[in-house]
Amino acid sequence: MGPGALPGPAVPALLCGLHVRQEERHPLPAAHRGAAQSTAILIYLSSKYQVADNWYPGDLQARARVNEYLGWHADNIRGTFGVPLWAQVIGPLIGMQIPKEKVDHNKAGMGQALQLLEDKFLGDRAFLTGQQVTLADLMLLEELLQPVALGYNLFEGRPRLAAWRARVEAFLGAELCQEVHGSILSIWEQAAKKTIPVPPPEARPFMLLRIARIP
Repeated sequence: MGPGALPGPAVPALLCGLHVRQEERHPLPAAHRGAAQSTAILIYLSSKYQVADNWYPGDLQARARVNEYLGWHADNIRGTFGVPLWAQVIGPLIGMQIPKEKVDHNKAGMGQALQLLEDKFLGDRAFLTGQQVTLADLMLLEELLQPVALGYNLFEGRPRLAAWRARVEAFLGAELCQEVHGSILSIWEQAAKKTIPVPPPEARPFMLLRIARIP
């Protein structure tokens, strides 16, 4: 088994795959779910399948650190790092253009969030909450790869963050990473080829509201 393989169900494939594969099939269901629901799903899976303790630790202090990050992630990462997908893929898909000043403002916000992330959580640790990979690392990795897929080099000039990414991907294993990240990393190509499904009409009001809320 690879470094990220665990006995029982294919966990981190279950944990990582559930979060990413639904997004890959269509970006809109993930947008509807939001960070809180995605987090709840991962916590549910880690409990249901009794995965290795590192993912969502039984130790209360260690679990509190994971929960602290997940709460911060919902407020500081999820909405901010999802904007490039809305601006470059989802908006044009429904005939909406996000103003350049909003895109530029969001880009600056991403830089600020990454700096705070490194200072507040990563520091000199191997992973976000300590020396073991957890749900916190999975949530962050999947979020950061969305703008990376659209040409943002988030890791340039951030050696700590780049080293963190390498450690997480090494833990998960190259085969799993390719399986679950392949579609999102090719999202720009899919958009150019117009192979992304057109969202259903009932999703449009939500999408317009989400775009309107971009600061």
